[in-house]
Amino acid sequence: MPLYTVTREFQAELEEKKSRFLAFLVPYDRFETRLSELRDQHRKANHHVTAFRRMLDEGRIDEGAKDDGEPAGTSGMPMLKTMIGARLINCGIIVVRYFGGTKLGTGGLARAYSGAANAAINCAELEQWFPIKTKKVSVSFADTSELERRISLLSLRVLDRTFTEDGATLLIEGPEETLAQL
Repeated sequence: MPLYTVTREFQAELEEKKSRFLAFLVPYDRFETRLSELRDQHRKANHHVTAFRRMLDEGRIDEGAKDDGEPAGTSGMPMLKTMIGARLINCGIIVVRYFGGTKLGTGGLARAYSGAANAAINCAELEQWFPIKTKKVSVSFADTSELERRISLLSLRVLDRTFTEDGATLLIEGPEETLAQL
């Protein structure tokens, strides 16, 4: 089953019994920076709850969630489960909560946080995620232009070109399945 990701930030807002939940779905490489920015921008917010999922180089998924002062298991974990259900990878969700004066209870908190995360996911432009790998290819000078043409047609990226007296060696990056076609 395919996995999905985002390449830019998406936002949504949810209100539950006068509490405001601001949800931000961000690419993983911006997750920590964006969390710091949101903590600065929303200093008066009561909580900055997070959940993330990312693919490690060895093909294992690293995921985590933090409740940031909410009762244990009522906020971060429901958001993480929402991400798992949406098959998201290499991204994170940050929900900023402004307390509205009415306690929601553990079930209400879980519904509100997962609902805010779901709202951000629903407004996002999800893209199918593919593992990105690199591959070294060596060719003779005569075959270099044909290799470059195939790389271009497959929308792969050349990271490095090394020329020797025997030909060229190219370091190419792209989706694993596409690299296999080379």
